[in-house]
Amino acid sequence: MNLLPKSSKEFGSVDYWEKFFQQRGKQAFEWYGTYLDLCGVLHKYIKPKEKVLVVGCGNSELSEQLYDVGYQDIVNIDISEVVIKQMRERNASRRPQMSFLKMDMTRMEFPDASFQVVLDKGTLDAVLTDEEERTLQLVDRMLAEVGRVLQVGGRYLCISLAQAHILKKAVGHFSREGWMVRVHQVANSQDQVLESEPQFSLPVFAFIMTKFRPVPGSALQIFELCAQEQGKPMRLENAERLAEAVQERQQYAWLCGQLRRKSGLGSVTLDLCNGDTGEPRYTLHVVDSPAVKPSRDNYFAIFIIPQGRETEWLFGTEEGLKQLAASAGFRRLITVALHRGQQYDGMDIIQAELSARVMELAPAGMPAQQQVPFLSVGGDIGVRTVQHQDCSPLSGAFVVEDVQGDDRRYFRRLIFLSNRNVVQSEARLLKDVSHRAQKKRKKDKKKQQPVDDLPAAPGQSIDRSYLCCEHHKAMIAGLTLLGNPELLLETPLALLVVGLGGGSLPLFVHDHFPKFHVDAVEIDPCMLEVATQWFGFSQSDRMKVHIADGLDYITSLAGREARTHYDVIMFDVDSKDPTLGMSCPPPAFVDQLFLHKVKSILTDEGVFILNLVCRDLGLKDSVLAGLRAVFPLLYVRRIEGEVNEILFCQLHPEQKLATPELLEVAQALERTLRKPGRGWDDTYVLSDMLKTVKIV
Repeated sequence: MNLLPKSSKEFGSVDYWEKFFQQRGKQAFEWYGTYLDLCGVLHKYIKPKEKVLVVGCGNSELSEQLYDVGYQDIVNIDISEVVIKQMRERNASRRPQMSFLKMDMTRMEFPDASFQVVLDKGTLDAVLTDEEERTLQLVDRMLAEVGRVLQVGGRYLCISLAQAHILKKAVGHFSREGWMVRVHQVANSQDQVLESEPQFSLPVFAFIMTKFRPVPGSALQIFELCAQEQGKPMRLENAERLAEAVQERQQYAWLCGQLRRKSGLGSVTLDLCNGDTGEPRYTLHVVDSPAVKPSRDNYFAIFIIPQGRETEWLFGTEEGLKQLAASAGFRRLITVALHRGQQYDGMDIIQAELSARVMELAPAGMPAQQQVPFLSVGGDIGVRTVQHQDCSPLSGAFVVEDVQGDDRRYFRRLIFLSNRNVVQSEARLLKDVSHRAQKKRKKDKKKQQPVDDLPAAPGQSIDRSYLCCEHHKAMIAGLTLLGNPELLLETPLALLVVGLGGGSLPLFVHDHFPKFHVDAVEIDPCMLEVATQWFGFSQSDRMKVHIADGLDYITSLAGREARTHYDVIMFDVDSKDPTLGMSCPPPAFVDQLFLHKVKSILTDEGVFILNLVCRDLGLKDSVLAGLRAVFPLLYVRRIEGEVNEILFCQLHPEQKLATPELLEVAQALERTLRKPGRGWDDTYVLSDMLKTVKIV
């Protein structure tokens, strides 16, 4: 039997509802959920002794069930004579104090201020079928009547799907009247409608509009959102922000529904926010592995990424997450990244916060009462301490933070918040700092206090012998293309580095190659302050920093008659434009005309080293072709597990060294660098960096 209208406009028709209830008979029809679904919200906002008007009651059992639990002063109205007759007959003997009246809610016959609550379950949605003038006028009369029959302090409690045009009309009307506006999401509303009834893809909300006494000249408007039945209301700035917040929850509900019905939706990432502040607290990434054969224990798991490790390949890339999910052996794995600036008091607290939410993302077919495991690396949530945060006019907001690595050593990182999963610069802290931090962490754990105060170690606590970034190691290895270990260590050479960051790259060259004179160019003066204060960087007679645009600096040098020439030029500079397919370097740095300027300040036997990060394959081919046109000899070294590729460019094809020759030079250089007193890190093997170098 088809009980639903052919057009939504029929919802506003008296004839439609008369026919509907004749066909329906005595079987109750529950729009948007039963009493059990809604009782949490209803009991929160309606007191048992209050006088309640139910508009558009239909043959729902909601009023009857409210009556049976003590809400006995209830008046029900509906435009359908058929349904009013049915409801009177059904309740005459069992609920004698409850009345049912045939009445048009746009022209109600009650005196002013007759009720303390007006309850509406789906009626506003049924009337407001479109935004045509006639419909809007009808709704205006309905809402005006609601306001008239309510007492000051009374509440209009409207159960709705909160579609955009309905939310706009209801919120706009009552906020202009000076009422307090609250929208309350009904918990677990995605599953509320009966299986025999139409299934709504949107969650159910309750509008709670509280009537205030008019205050002449007052422009105060109050907008609140409750995301859960027991949640603290979140105050919002205006009606537009309230509408956005409701839409976000509708989109989340739609996503949950899609994830429950099917797997393999592709990349799905969402943020769960702090209910009090609205700030992101957890970032969830859903990874399905359809190839995993289902069993009772492998449907679903949650993996907590330790703080500070979300930038690693395994946890921070699509490919890495797929590998993690496959190795974990679950059909659906949800990884959870913890946000900086949020307090986390241990795995148990995180599990308690996430349990209800992540179950909404469970896959179809998961057995009932299935226990969902929470996984991590060693059961640890990791350590992250923000040491410094600021906002640069050029680079935007950034943080300097200390994190614990998988070897229990601590690392300092510079992160630009515009790209928070990319480490801009990184340095290892000295062992005594890491040891003191671990002792303090154990002590704080015994006190059951959060670990959020690692020592604010100054720059001198940096381990200057250690290069953290693989692409920096490869760039240093490129020095061997100069071809002579003695030349590198005993002859004065000039290096230009464009892009300072934390200063690790020029500092390493300065410390380990004592004859090099280093010029570093950095466009952002804030980065020089960060490098100096937090990453152990300092200038000397052999190392100077120039605050300038790298493009302008090189153009200026190339334009001089008496040019400065460099034996090595390194570009390690990122783009601030996220829309480009190439994030390092900015396109202007590989423009053909500019590359000729680079060539003009490079010595004849020198090497130009470039960190390239380009996801656009067509653009990358174009960049490589442009480089070859200026520098005929071009090597490439791909960084495993990263997008980075290090390009080594030279002017003369006859300079070419085959891989065995490169390795021989690197090994000879290493033998000298590893001599006692030089402070060379034994884990850094130059020759390993060159084994996979290829000529393009």
